[in-house]
Amino acid sequence: MPLNLIKIYNQLLDLLALTETKRLISLRGVFDKNFVDSQPIYFNNKLVVPCPIDGMLAMDVLFNHLTTVIVDKSINQREFDIHRAQRLHWVKYHIDGMKKERMFIFSVKEKDGLRTYLYDDDEKYVVIFEPKIKENVYFLLTAYHLRGKDLAGDKIVKKYKRRLPDLL
Repeated sequence: MPLNLIKIYNQLLDLLALTETKRLISLRGVFDKNFVDSQPIYFNNKLVVPCPIDGMLAMDVLFNHLTTVIVDKSINQREFDIHRAQRLHWVKYHIDGMKKERMFIFSVKEKDGLRTYLYDDDEKYVVIFEPKIKENVYFLLTAYHLRGKDLAGDKIVKKYKRRLPDLL
């Protein structure tokens, strides 16, 4: 749907009435506009790159992470997630620092390593990076709308309380 290309924050992309094929074409158009065609992308004066995974193109992995959710970790099975997909164009908006108010930007040590979070408290939306300090880049891991147990358990608030003194 061409209208999705002109959607702005905090509008949602129109995806519900589209067939799976048309939905994919529309989402890929939004993704390409925001990520492929607008390279290089910077956050905190560091280059933002998709997280590389063996055997797949990094941009395809990023697109997958921004539009799907893990349903079975043991086999890394993912399924389309309407809540992530409808907000696909929000990712670049947040990376570009367009929203200033009620944003929490912090780094924290996790069991999987270091993470940097951009959290939009108004929309309950989070963008997650893995800072690669030696390379002076951020791997963009994923972004999603907090719902259900993630929101009810104040997951982000708990992370924020454990934040590192400096943004990585």
